[in-house]
Amino acid sequence: MKKFATLLVTLAVAAVTQSAFAQAKPEEAIKYRQAAFTVMAKHFHSLGAMAGGKAPFDAKAAAADADVLAVVAPLPFTAFGPGTDKGAKTEAKPGIWQDSAKFKQADDDMQAAMTKLVTAARSGSLDQIKATFGPTGKACKSCHDSFKEK
Repeated sequence: MKKFATLLVTLAVAAVTQSAFAQAKPEEAIKYRQAAFTVMAKHFHSLGAMAGGKAPFDAKAAAADADVLAVVAPLPFTAFGPGTDKGAKTEAKPGIWQDSAKFKQADDDMQAAMTKLVTAARSGSLDQIKATFGPTGKACKSCHDSFKEK
């Protein structure tokens, strides 16, 4: 039931943010995606600390991080609309808008890897988290390398 509720929340949030950011001011969209990336990074790093032995493994905390990631990971990508490449301080590279197919593929790759990490974290198995954390980090890094200013 909890997974179903999370799925419903995710779908509802995605639907609302898709339509909301079609009409949002560019600076609002930039702030939104930056906030979503910040939340995503916090929970991703929490799992990474457990996977890397820098924090004690806590299956309940890992599952909670996974629940947040399942909802938050898709959100920033809804806020890269027209005009969000300028205005507020942004580290987004122009390639996001110049090669939107490549950016979409990078997002799809990250989402697929994140889904595997979320499933692993919800399983309560540290070994599964370790096995999926690296590929997820690699997918994130690939996008950062191509589409984020350093």
